[in-house]
Amino acid sequence: MSYILNIETVTRNCSVAVAKNGEVLVCREIAEQNSSHAEKLHVFIDAVLNQLNISFSDLAAVAVSKGPGSYTGLRIGVSAAKGICYALNIPLIAVDTLQVLALQANIPEGILVPMIDARRMEVYSAVFNPAHEMIRGVEAQIITSESFSDETQKLYVIGDCQEKVQTMLSRSNVAFLNDIVFPSAKEMAPISFSKFQQGVFEDVAYFEPFYLKDFLTAPPKKQ
Repeated sequence: MSYILNIETVTRNCSVAVAKNGEVLVCREIAEQNSSHAEKLHVFIDAVLNQLNISFSDLAAVAVSKGPGSYTGLRIGVSAAKGICYALNIPLIAVDTLQVLALQANIPEGILVPMIDARRMEVYSAVFNPAHEMIRGVEAQIITSESFSDETQKLYVIGDCQEKVQTMLSRSNVAFLNDIVFPSAKEMAPISFSKFQQGVFEDVAYFEPFYLKDFLTAPPKKQ
């Protein structure tokens, strides 16, 4: 039985799902204003395993959302995934976060632009076609009134920064799917199972999240 534990902690949504052969069996998730991933993640992992009456030893692999996104969220999720994989000697699978987000939306035509908040007017974004195939890679992008101005197709925006970019992208061919906000471990399942079948695994010792940008801290204030 190919049970795969899927972990998504890149945004405010702390999400854990167990899937078998690419089908989600159980999922626990919560999106809180003040992220509490460090407290919730391992509780959720234990809960989904107990709900299925399986143990860690039943897992064939662990998949983790690799980013880009919150630096702290990425570290928490990746550290947990690597720890489980190392202890059980099972494969680690990395899944692109924006692809996970994109899979929640089904559009009839045009292009799909999943965005994850990167503070101020910057976002992490990519572009997908209606078949969920990536046609523009992941970028750290500052949204202005000129962003996507050369795009004539219908453009669908999803993610947790729709409110802040809405005034900049107010053209008639831009639609906001406001009910699709956070990536979820549920959409990781088909991707992680496909990678499991193909043997596309990460090096547990050396894998690092896809931060896209360097983590910056403010200099200490002068006394």
